[in-house]
Amino acid sequence: MAFTVHIYYTGTGGSAKKFAEEMKSRGLVDRIRAEKGNLRYEYFLPMDDPETVLLIDAWEDEEALDFHHKSPMMSEIAALREKYHLKMRVQKFGEIKKA
Repeated sequence: MAFTVHIYYTGTGGSAKKFAEEMKSRGLVDRIRAEKGNLRYEYFLPMDDPETVLLIDAWEDEEALDFHHKSPMMSEIAALREKYHLKMRVQKFGEIKKA
């Protein structure tokens, strides 16, 4: 079943935005979007919190996300999170079944 994950990356001095920009410039965003089962991978900037970036990440199923979490890209992403000293908050939303 498809689901969506919201990941809030928060830092200081614009570090969250720099993180997202580097994810894009390194090609990580395009690589993740190309993974089997990825439905959406987009960054947003909340208007009322300039130190946070919101990632909306959607997957076809848990298996696709598990594969992504085991990929070599995860160590690259973790290194960038560490480089920019980011904190994360994660929310997961499931698909609503139609009656």
